[in-house]
Amino acid sequence: MMNGVSQIREHLLEELELCVRTVETLLTKVAEEEWSYRPTENMRSLFELVHHLISIPITDLAILQERSQEEVVEVEERYVHLKNPHDMAVQYRSNYEVLRNYMLGLTEDELLHKATKAFYLEHSTLQIKWLIEIVTHSYHHRSQLYNYLKQSGHDLHFSLLYGG
Repeated sequence: MMNGVSQIREHLLEELELCVRTVETLLTKVAEEEWSYRPTENMRSLFELVHHLISIPITDLAILQERSQEEVVEVEERYVHLKNPHDMAVQYRSNYEVLRNYMLGLTEDELLHKATKAFYLEHSTLQIKWLIEIVTHSYHHRSQLYNYLKQSGHDLHFSLLYGG
């Protein structure tokens, strides 16, 4: 039987997996000619948004593992060559699995008390808070992806975001 800490970790990972699954579905809707779509000049293109989104699990993992800014940029840019939505979805799931394995490999004490410092922060952050940040970061950009597709004329229902 799982205790409370393990259950919370599992719930957060399940929420992140739902994000991955629903992004996989959203990516099946993207046509090649849509990659350049940009809602306004000061926002990412659809192509840039998706590349950022699929890199979040692995990039944020590099950040929480205290990698340098240069190393993090290299990790985030590792997937910019991907052009096919299917390949992007496969990479997103793979990146999620690497993060999931890291989080499951932490002891409960490490999850709750181990703090690491991002190159851009003055203070350290607990591993459990990093996991929460990764979930919210992913959902933020999933929402953007959904909105980009809606604004591009896709007939999407919000139930898709809940696995429906």
